[in-house]
Amino acid sequence: MAWYIGKRILLMIPTLFGIMLITFTVTQFVPGGPVERLMAELSGYGSGGETAAGSGLYQGNRGLDQERVEQLKKIYGFDQPPLTRFFSMIRQYLVFDFGQSYYHHMSVAQLVISKLPVSMSLGLWSFMIVYSVCIPLGISKAVRDGSTFDVLTSTFILIGYAIPGFVLGILLIVLFGGGSFWNIFPLRGLVSDNWSELSLVGKVLDYLWHMVLPIIASTVGSLAVMTLLTKNSFLEEIRKQYVITARAKGLEEGQVLYKHVFRNAIIPIITGFPGSFITAFFTGSLLIETIFSLDGMGLLAYQSVMNRDYPVVLGTLYFFTIIGLFSRLLSDLSYVLVDPRISFEGRQ
Repeated sequence: MAWYIGKRILLMIPTLFGIMLITFTVTQFVPGGPVERLMAELSGYGSGGETAAGSGLYQGNRGLDQERVEQLKKIYGFDQPPLTRFFSMIRQYLVFDFGQSYYHHMSVAQLVISKLPVSMSLGLWSFMIVYSVCIPLGISKAVRDGSTFDVLTSTFILIGYAIPGFVLGILLIVLFGGGSFWNIFPLRGLVSDNWSELSLVGKVLDYLWHMVLPIIASTVGSLAVMTLLTKNSFLEEIRKQYVITARAKGLEEGQVLYKHVFRNAIIPIITGFPGSFITAFFTGSLLIETIFSLDGMGLLAYQSVMNRDYPVVLGTLYFFTIIGLFSRLLSDLSYVLVDPRISFEGRQ
């Protein structure tokens, strides 16, 4: 296994390098970079780089002399050749120094940390709800395959899967957020304005009160995939010969299901657990965060791309790519931990 892990880690290096190189190359051809935006602001044309971001075209230096333009390029490091800037960036990233944000004027690491509470709240709650609901529901559907319960639950979860999360979010606001019917849940934010004045129990309840609608909107669409995966996995195992033999020996249905079927059927589900758990800390949904006024990673990613905030775009891409690669490795290793029949020794 050590040989396999070492090989996978070595393969991560060219993968990470290739992803960063492609992304960096693409950013060099995107019009309306930070230099053009600042030049437009200093020249008094457009607000916040409207010329660059809005029209996508740079229409000259608007009266700035060439010396001032060169100074601006030097501030952002664009006075150096692209290849030099790329390798300089990689050297910084190796020590996890992601530089300063052009738009927010703070370090990328601090910026990401400030946005993580929202993304962690949405991701972790959605992760726990999906696994805690879908696995028992999928088992029940497999045991009652073809029954009225199976048909009705499949209908409801597929309807939820068909409704986009942002549409469901708007519907929830209209119904329960004071839009047109009931004013039960808050419309925006992670906590109330007077959160610091509340007691510990009050803070917890206030936080949960704010998270109800965003979590429902971001979770409903994920229930169908995991539920049907669980159901199909258990159905496949229930129909195998060893289950028929166990029943013929007189074992109770509960023993057959949870002692024999469960540990085999759960393998394809549990192997995705490590990767899903890790990525839950960093997931962000632009539309959900925008609808419920949550300032998280999804909104940060959108703003960074629109404002040509390259340090944030490239820095977060580098970090999350590493997280994603190690998550895939953990998912593969979990196969060995869950199923002793699988071994990586044959790959040598």
